[in-house]
Amino acid sequence: MRLRTFTARTMPDAMAQVREALGPDAVILSTGKERGMIAVTAALDAADPPPQASPQTPPIDIEEVVSEALAAHGVPPRLADRLVAAAIELQSADPVLALAGALDAVFTFAPLSERRPARPLMLVGPPGAGKTVSVAKLATRLVLSGHKLRVVSSDTVRAGGIAQLEPFTRLLSVPLHRAETAKQLAQIVAAAPAGEALLVDSAGINPYSAGDRDELAALIAASGAEPILVLPAGGDVFDAIEIAGAFRALGCTRLIVTRLDMVHRLGSTLAAAAEARLGFCDAGITPDVAQGLSPLNPVALARLLLPEAARSSSSLTPEHATP
Repeated sequence: MRLRTFTARTMPDAMAQVREALGPDAVILSTGKERGMIAVTAALDAADPPPQASPQTPPIDIEEVVSEALAAHGVPPRLADRLVAAAIELQSADPVLALAGALDAVFTFAPLSERRPARPLMLVGPPGAGKTVSVAKLATRLVLSGHKLRVVSSDTVRAGGIAQLEPFTRLLSVPLHRAETAKQLAQIVAAAPAGEALLVDSAGINPYSAGDRDELAALIAASGAEPILVLPAGGDVFDAIEIAGAFRALGCTRLIVTRLDMVHRLGSTLAAAAEARLGFCDAGITPDVAQGLSPLNPVALARLLLPEAARSSSSLTPEHATP
């Protein structure tokens, strides 16, 4: 197997290098950043030379394919037009690659790393978004990566909130704390040993309630945590935009998308991320903790938006990038 890493300033440029060097059967193994550059690691079975495109294959109308897909997902027209224009500008014959480049140009992508976070992470969001399950998945990822951590639940509103986390933390041999006030949370964070990661599960709040927002803001300030919005896919576009905006005002800059196994339309998710200027980090596709969270990158998101094109195209298949 031929394994190579390509670097460029943008995802489309890196993907173009992969396509030119390894051909349409290249498998994308990972994407990330190296010294401020986009890095794409790809592989190709050396025994199988890249096949040449058949001259009988009719060209794909990228504008039509991408436009229809975005319309089917309910993406607002102004955002859809912006993405289509960016996809056309790339001049790629592959719709997944074209849309991935457009997504990379419009959105930011900052997946949660397997490295120990430099500061506590607090998952926030509306009730029922999947915060507790996402905390359990992140805890599992960090433990399997060899990190020590502790988990704190500030969810004292929902019945059984801490009880839902307890079986997972016990299985992982991870300390679980309960913080009913901002002061208690600050004390737990201050007492945590140096070098340990800390994950905070917060109670779901009503983003339209000033009181709820103030309480959450106090918890964020007391812990010094990075708040990460957990937002379920689907739902009304305008509601999603307003909810995302409320959490952006509380300091969120990244977004975990959940319930991708239960929805077929991602228009509200794209609109919320665009309007609130939130970067995509990870996605939850199942409530099963063992399945973990899947890092979101432009190729993975493009394949979610273009599932038919992703299945029918042999070009640049992201083997480990698709949620």
